[in-house]
Amino acid sequence: MPMRSRTRQARVAGPPAGEYYRCVPTPHDYAEIQRRLSASHALADPAEAHGTLAGALCALGPYRLEDWLAEILPDGAGAGPTDPVLETLYAATVSSLSGADMDFDLLIPDDEQPIEERTRALTCWCTGFLYGLGINGAADPQRLPGDLGEILRDMTEITRAGVDATDSLEANESALAELVEFVRVGVQLVFDELQPLRDREPPPRPVLH
Repeated sequence: MPMRSRTRQARVAGPPAGEYYRCVPTPHDYAEIQRRLSASHALADPAEAHGTLAGALCALGPYRLEDWLAEILPDGAGAGPTDPVLETLYAATVSSLSGADMDFDLLIPDDEQPIEERTRALTCWCTGFLYGLGINGAADPQRLPGDLGEILRDMTEITRAGVDATDSLEANESALAELVEFVRVGVQLVFDELQPLRDREPPPRPVLH
């Protein structure tokens, strides 16, 4: 896996402004969420969809369930009853990011799946995160304070990560674990540091005549 791996200490923020769900355990059933998204003809796989959600939650406050579904489902697909599995995933993600326990986790396949599949899922997750973060322009590393710009540049590199065929499975597993932890901690730091951005009053809507 041709990527240097680092983890960082992240300072955990208090709950952000906005009407968000609380105290919902994070689901980890990747295959079930994949089935639900496929049934809804989603435009993204579970990893990319979850990354998009996390990125948008970092950049926008509040970011509603219906906003996320509008991003990942075909036009009009989110107009009907909400799939409870997707609703729970949304709620759990908000709760874990905004909580004080730093228990946010990435939605990627579990360790029983081939490392190639897990690596691809991580690259898709980071792609989705950068997309979600860019909804309001926050993904530009030049605009972000402190270490955030470097974190995003590293995540951009991770979108191109792959399994190194010249390394042992153990070495690749170790590298992947470090990358997952780096992304997990980095996302929490981005969420924390961008709270002032989320707290800003949204611009007034234009008046149509």
